[in-house]
Amino acid sequence: MSFLVEPIGSGNLSEGNQKFGKCAEMTRVMLTVAYDGTNYSGWQLQPNAETIESVLNRCLSELTGETVEVIGASRTDSGVHALGNVAVFDTKSPIPAEKFSYALNQRLPEDIRIRGSKEVPADFHPRHCESIKTYEYRICNAAFPLPTKRLYAHFTYVPLDVSLMRRAAAYLVGEHDFKSFCSMDTQVKTTVRKIEEIEVREEPAVCREIVIRVRGRGFLYNMVRIIAGTLMEAGRGQIAPEQVKEILLACDRQAAGPTAPACGLTLVGYEFLEKPVDTRGTV
Repeated sequence: MSFLVEPIGSGNLSEGNQKFGKCAEMTRVMLTVAYDGTNYSGWQLQPNAETIESVLNRCLSELTGETVEVIGASRTDSGVHALGNVAVFDTKSPIPAEKFSYALNQRLPEDIRIRGSKEVPADFHPRHCESIKTYEYRICNAAFPLPTKRLYAHFTYVPLDVSLMRRAAAYLVGEHDFKSFCSMDTQVKTTVRKIEEIEVREEPAVCREIVIRVRGRGFLYNMVRIIAGTLMEAGRGQIAPEQVKEILLACDRQAAGPTAPACGLTLVGYEFLEKPVDTRGTV
């Protein structure tokens, strides 16, 4: 790793930790975080709103006696879920890095859990290193919605043709300008991104459940949800699969389908390519 990052948090020792020495070294700890995003205003800190980041900061600060601010790999939107988001923080706490998961899970609300914790190099920054991110978008495609699916899958009663969705998805694989597939107010240097793989599959369930699994080296704001909305239009027969090529070339948000609701989207995990750390969800 060669990325330079700013120190996180004040690093001040509490009275309870001073006995461990004034010259205690700062340790960078990585957390693998799973959460149900239903009751949160996304990951990133928001004024007058509870977020995943604010809860983690509060619990870590209470646990360590320091002012702790985490850095998240992915700043998911309100209502989006995660099995394997990643965050790092710096601390002088004597708690071993691998024990933070146990200590935090005793303090966190039940809709947030730490699936693992470990020490990482001091210059490791989860947003500044090469990685592949995996998302899944779930669709409950049945005559009636299931109450147990309402928070974790988008419901539609209109029949979807999975074969058409797969044909449409094939045009998105590879490196393209995805300007048509991001929010109109997205502010980035370039809208070119690379999708490694898109899989559209049906899973056996009480209702017909369709899963769109997308792996890529970076995503634009709302990109996966717009891809899901566009593939559903193909599945309904509202657009031909071949039109996806034209939508890409248009570089116009209005050319693509609607932004699918947040509840169906889950961040499955990260694969860091520079340092092999696999956090993909197994549940």
